Amino acid sequence: MVNLGFDHSYEQMPERFFSRLAPTSVSDPRLLLWNDPLARELGLGDAVGDETELALLFSGNRLSMDAKPIAMVYAGHQFGQFVPCLGDGRAILLGELIDQNGRRRDLQLKGSGRTPYSRRGDGRAWLGPVLREYLISEAMHALGIPTTRALAVVTTGEPVFREEGAMPGAILTRVASSHIRIGTFEYFARTQDLDGLRRLADHVLMRHYPDLLEADEPYLALLQAITANQARLIAQWLGVGFIHGVMNTDNMAISGETIDYGPCAFMDEYHPSTVFSFIDQGGRYAFGNQPRIAAWNLARLAEALLPMMDDDPRRSLVKGQEVIAGFQQLFEDAWLSRMTAKLGLASVREGDAGLIGELLNIMEVGRADYTLTFRGLADLATDANAAVLVARRFTKPAPFLAWVERWRTRLMVEGRSGAEVYQGMRRVNPALIPRNHRVEEALVAAVQEGDLAPFLRLHRRLADPFSDHPESTALANLPAMHERIEHTFCGT
Repeated sequence: MVNLGFDHSYEQMPERFFSRLAPTSVSDPRLLLWNDPLARELGLGDAVGDETELALLFSGNRLSMDAKPIAMVYAGHQFGQFVPCLGDGRAILLGELIDQNGRRRDLQLKGSGRTPYSRRGDGRAWLGPVLREYLISEAMHALGIPTTRALAVVTTGEPVFREEGAMPGAILTRVASSHIRIGTFEYFARTQDLDGLRRLADHVLMRHYPDLLEADEPYLALLQAITANQARLIAQWLGVGFIHGVMNTDNMAISGETIDYGPCAFMDEYHPSTVFSFIDQGGRYAFGNQPRIAAWNLARLAEALLPMMDDDPRRSLVKGQEVIAGFQQLFEDAWLSRMTAKLGLASVREGDAGLIGELLNIMEVGRADYTLTFRGLADLATDANAAVLVARRFTKPAPFLAWVERWRTRLMVEGRSGAEVYQGMRRVNPALIPRNHRVEEALVAAVQEGDLAPFLRLHRRLADPFSDHPESTALANLPAMHERIEHTFCGT
C-alpha cells in the first residue's frame, strides 16, 4: 500500500467542521493528465507508482494508507443571497502534504462523488470543466498570480448527466494552501457557534498567518491581513484581464489564492463591464466590479469575526468597519503599483493614476485588446515607429497616439534607457493568456474528438506566458467573429 506522507491538521478540528467519508469508486479510472513538476514540488516524485496506480489513487478507488478523507462544511453568499449550509458537495479532502519548501498544502479530489452537502447534486464532474480548471489554474500560476494548482486529471469511465446530455466523467486533484473560505467563517457565525469561530480563526492564524499569533489583537490583525491579501489578489486579476465570474463568499479563499475556476474568462477587448458567466445575468461580477465585490465579501468576513475582536460590540463594529473601509485604498495602491509597472514605470508619481485612466478610456472607446495593447507598448520603448503598429489595434487610433506622447514624457522623468524599460515591461505584460476561444477549441477537441494534442500544446505555451514563441502567434491572436465566446458556464 502507498503512503503519501499526509498530515491532517484540519481533520483534527471538531467533528462539526466536516463529514468523514471516502470517495465513491468509479468503474474505469484512467490517468489523463499528471503534473510532474508539481508532484515533485509536493515531494511525491516517483513514489506513487505507475499510471495505473496513479489512476487508482487520484480517482479515490484506492486510498493511501495515511489518507483521512473528509468533506468540509461551509456556508456562503451566492449572488448576494445567503445559503446557510453549502460545503464540499462533490469534493473530498484526502489530507495535507508539507511540500519541499516547507509549505502545508491540501490535496483534494474534485468530482469524487456525493457528500452530505451535495443537496440534489450528483457529486460528479465532467471532463470539460475539469480540463478547464487544470488549464487555467496552471496558467494563472505561470502568470505569477496566487492560485490553487492542478495535480492530476483522471477519467472515470462513467457518464455524467448535465443539460447537454451525457458527458464523460472526470476527477481533478486540486492542490491549495487550504480550502478554508469566507463562507467557512459564515457557517459558524450564522449558527452562533463562538467556539467554532474561535477554533477556526486560531487554525487560520497558525496555518496562514503565524506571525500574527502574538499580536495584541490577533483576530483584528487576521481580518486586516486577509483584507490586504485580497486587495493584492484582485489587483493582480485586473492586471491580466481576468474575470472570476462567480465571486461568491464560498469561492473566496482565506489564504489569498484564486479558487474555483467555474465560468471564469480572460477579457479580449477592454471594457470594465465585461461579463462572460452565463449565470451572472446582472453583471454583479463584471471585470470592473470585482474590487467592490471583494470588499462586500470581506465585510461578511468582518461580521463573522466581530464577536472575537472586542468584548464591546460597538467597539468591535467600529474596528471591523475601519478595516473594510481601508480596503479601497489597499486595492488602489496595489492596482496602481501593478499598472504603472505595466507602463514601464519604476516608481509611482503624482498623475500616474490619471495617465493609466486615460489609456483605459481610450482602449474602451477604441475597442482595443487588453493584453495585446500592453504587450505592444513595450515595443514603443525602443522603437518610435512601433506606435503606428500598436495604434492599428484601435478603432480610433488618434487619441492613443496623442496619449503615447504623454506617456513618453512621463518615462523621460525617470531617465532609464529604452532597453531597460522594454525588458521590464515584457516581464509584467504577458504575450499569451488563455484566450477564451483557444480554451474552447482545446476542450472541444479533447472532449468531443478525443484529441488531447491542442490542449497539451496550449498548456505548454501558457506555462511560459511572458516569452515570444513563433508557434504561439496563433494562440495569442484575437478571435475571428465566428470564434468569439459570448458565455462561459459553470460545470455543475
